[in-house]
Amino acid sequence: MTSDLISGLFIKYFNNPILNVMSDSAITQVDNTLLAFTTDSFVVDPLFFPGGDIGKLAVCGTVNDLCASGAKPLFLSAAFIIEEGFPIADLERIVQSMAGEAKIAGVQIITGDTKVVKKGQCDKLFITTAGIGLVEKRYAGISSGTLIKPEDQLIVSGYLGDHEIAILSARENLMFEEPVHSDVASLNLLIGLLLEANIKIHFMRDITRGGIATILAEISALMNVGVLIDEALIPVREQVTGLCEIYGFNPLYLANEGKMLMIVAPESAEAALKIMQQHHLGHESRVIGKITGTNAGKVLMKSVIGGTRIIDKLAGEQLPRIC
Repeated sequence: MTSDLISGLFIKYFNNPILNVMSDSAITQVDNTLLAFTTDSFVVDPLFFPGGDIGKLAVCGTVNDLCASGAKPLFLSAAFIIEEGFPIADLERIVQSMAGEAKIAGVQIITGDTKVVKKGQCDKLFITTAGIGLVEKRYAGISSGTLIKPEDQLIVSGYLGDHEIAILSARENLMFEEPVHSDVASLNLLIGLLLEANIKIHFMRDITRGGIATILAEISALMNVGVLIDEALIPVREQVTGLCEIYGFNPLYLANEGKMLMIVAPESAEAALKIMQQHHLGHESRVIGKITGTNAGKVLMKSVIGGTRIIDKLAGEQLPRIC
């Protein structure tokens, strides 16, 4: 329904060649410079969760949208809508978290806005960010998907579903023998290593709402290519799998905030994995499938029991307000 809302309303009236690419970051040229520009809003509940908070999430989400387009993130804006009575101590903790993550990512928050609304007109705190980065011309096609070819390899940068399960555990006060922490992290330094090594990256997308399945379904439909993945190769923690079984969730649709899907040329897959697995944010990187020249517009998954089934976009939302 969100997809229909975007295409049927926003794209209908905001229609232009840059927006119509529908990538996480808009790529536009100013003189001889390619700029990546993105914006996002964060309404996560609760504001503090295992492994992060809304402030860290806001910085990482914006940085990852930029680097998924092959850009080097440089500057962010931050706008706050604050409910009357929100504790200053909590606000300071969140702002400190944003500052700390911006420093780790090597970006600066250079502008912003603050609004305070009456009690009950906002649920504690909402944050909207925007980000700008520079794109080298050789990476200009990464965000559009036009570089994708049959036999390209699909790589995920680590365990899937940690963020959404961390949010669920915080809401429901769930206890694990081994706690599940959100994977929220800025991925630009990891992606930068791959770009510097001239890995042939044909597409990237950070795996957020809707999970890996929704992204793959969008790619197959947009580029009219086939996608084949292997369920046995998809990295999911045992605790996440167990909780999915209890709640009726599917790990393929769980949100992440520190994981990237990369589609790379087959000859670059091994080198990409070697670089990623040596980085602390890519230890569990895996090849999970490939682009195929058959079954155009469909995502097929080989199941662990030997069958094959079609994977489609997430219908509905497994857990609201996760980012």
